[in-house]
Amino acid sequence: MMAQSFAKTMGLYGERCGALHIVCKNQDIATKVRSQVKIVIRSNYSNPPKHGARIAALVLNDLNLRQQWLDELVLVTKRITEMRHALRSSLEKIGTPGTWNHVTDQIGMFSFTGLTPAQSKAMATKHHVYMTANGRISVAGLTAANVDYVARAMKDVIQNC
Repeated sequence: MMAQSFAKTMGLYGERCGALHIVCKNQDIATKVRSQVKIVIRSNYSNPPKHGARIAALVLNDLNLRQQWLDELVLVTKRITEMRHALRSSLEKIGTPGTWNHVTDQIGMFSFTGLTPAQSKAMATKHHVYMTANGRISVAGLTAANVDYVARAMKDVIQNC
C-alpha cells in the first residue's frame, strides 16, 4: 500500500489531490480491499473536489506534459539537495556548535534544524529568518545568496540564546 500526494509535486496544495496504490495477491482480495476502501472514502467525504484530480490526470496522461513534470521534479529535488549541502557546509565551516549531518540526512522541502523554540523565535526577531517554533525551516527558501546568512544566524542564536 502506498499513498501519494500531488500537493507539493504538482503544486496542488489546496486541492487535496493524490492517489492510493494497493497491490493485492489476487483479484478476489483486490475486490474486497476496494470495497473496504470505498467505505472509508464515503465516511470521509461523498464527492471529493475534481479540479486537482483533473489537472493531475491531464499531466500524467499526456506524454509531453508528464516528461516536463518529471524533468522539473528532478531539477527541484537537485536544487533542494544542493541547498541542504550548502547549509551544512556553511554551518560546519563557521564552527557552529553541534553536528549537522541531520541537515543532509533528511529529505524533502523542509528540515528540522534542531533549534529550540527560543532559538527559533530569535531567528525571526533578531535575524528575520522565519521557521516554525520547533525549528523546522524551508530548505526551498534557501538560496546561494542567503544560505551563509542563515548559517551565521543559526550560529548566533545557538551561542547566545
